[in-house]
Amino acid sequence: MPFDVKRSDLTVGVIGAGAMGRGIAQVAATGGMRVLMCDNRAGAAAEAKEFVAKMLERAVEKGTMTKEAQAAAVARIEVVDGPVAMAGCHLVIEVIVENLAAKQALFAELEGIVSDDCVLVTNTSSLSVTTIAAKLKHPGRFGGFHFFNPVPLMKLVEVIDGVRTEPWVGDALMEVGRRMGREPVRLNDAPGFIVNQIGRGFTVESAHVASEGIAGFVEIDRIMRDVAGFRMGPFELMELTGLDVTQPASVAIYEQFYHEPRYRPVQLMRSRYEAGIFGRKTNKGFYDYAGGKPVVPAEAAAPQARPQRVWVSPAEPDGHAALSALLKKLNAPLETGDRPSDEALILVTPYGDDATSCAVEQGLDAKRTVAVDTLFPMVKRRTIMTTPVTDPAYRDAAHGLLASDGVPVTPVKDSPGFIAQRVVSMIVNIGCYLAQSRTAAPADIDKGATLGLNYPHGPMRFGDTLGPAKVLKVLSNMYRLYADPRYRPNVWLARRARLGVSLLTPDS
Repeated sequence: MPFDVKRSDLTVGVIGAGAMGRGIAQVAATGGMRVLMCDNRAGAAAEAKEFVAKMLERAVEKGTMTKEAQAAAVARIEVVDGPVAMAGCHLVIEVIVENLAAKQALFAELEGIVSDDCVLVTNTSSLSVTTIAAKLKHPGRFGGFHFFNPVPLMKLVEVIDGVRTEPWVGDALMEVGRRMGREPVRLNDAPGFIVNQIGRGFTVESAHVASEGIAGFVEIDRIMRDVAGFRMGPFELMELTGLDVTQPASVAIYEQFYHEPRYRPVQLMRSRYEAGIFGRKTNKGFYDYAGGKPVVPAEAAAPQARPQRVWVSPAEPDGHAALSALLKKLNAPLETGDRPSDEALILVTPYGDDATSCAVEQGLDAKRTVAVDTLFPMVKRRTIMTTPVTDPAYRDAAHGLLASDGVPVTPVKDSPGFIAQRVVSMIVNIGCYLAQSRTAAPADIDKGATLGLNYPHGPMRFGDTLGPAKVLKVLSNMYRLYADPRYRPNVWLARRARLGVSLLTPDS
């Protein structure tokens, strides 16, 4: 390693003083590094330094930082006129516009300014690290250093090795990231890196669900929060980040992967993006707005209807056991015969199948059949699904019964994989693809999802919690019913599910 990352005079250049640039300058300065910061807009770097000073003053007020440490950190930040002033830097971080030509021009300029052992890195979120470095004289000292906004609060940083990045560069960036107080994860260059690939499973797949008319935006958000355990629903998240950010990123990943079906965007997002409907920043999005705040419709009261008799299909033993146990607590009039009686409400518990397939393949009366999602704990919310011909009286009876202990129930239209099964299985499958392609180690993939996306679990842990065999079944059934390669299970998942081992298990 050409320089000691722990040296007291380690000097970091930050080019670009927007929200990301000033955040990077802040964590570098609080990590004891000297920071040289510039921006091509006059006064922007000075404004950024002033902003950082105020942020650190708040830390002093909260008692998380001493006044002396705050003053020392601010003093380490120096505003300079431009890249030419960074000749003495050990590391230069580019945080400018997401434009390949602009980034390549900047790094070509920097090569004529900095020393040969200075590390050059990009904070790009959507461009290839390898491609940015392609025209450099010394591409081996170039890498990716992808932070997340807001940088001081988001602990994750992705360290990306391009095809020609020398190993010591990534090693150095891992140490610099730790010195900045971040949690670094190491990966090989790939479209969307770790976090943005996994994020497509949550947002884009949910948009596919909505575009198929299976449920509305509010219902999908409620299910993903209450059933799957996410802090925000996918449409709430896109409202916050803005469709002007999410849609171009989704298209870029899809195109960079040569139209890999797993990342296929959806017209629902494109049409809203082209109409300028971005979410909170445009005061209009997937939700209506009043007074600058999204309007969330009240949830309708559960029906008072109850079934006279209930029969639970034994086709999925685990689902049968889970649902039967719940129904006993609800004092439901359960039938225990091999077949339902002529008037009984029929409940099925599919993994990846839809209600129609269950009724047809099991020889059940589709007019009395309702599916219940038992893959997730039925504690905060329950999801039911009807066939196209389910009698509304039987649907309401199932809804009323399952909501009789006060737990809300969301009815959805027929869909392979319900909603939570489908979206989470896509997240797991993408995580397994990242592992199989050697983009990153399984543990780093999970760390990226939990720290970079605030998911309740990383893809591997999510799969292990639900059961790899069940996730494989969900994907296999969706693949069979949709006949869409989007849902084909990755071999990393398939092998570990069949072996009965954790998805975190590396290849020997």
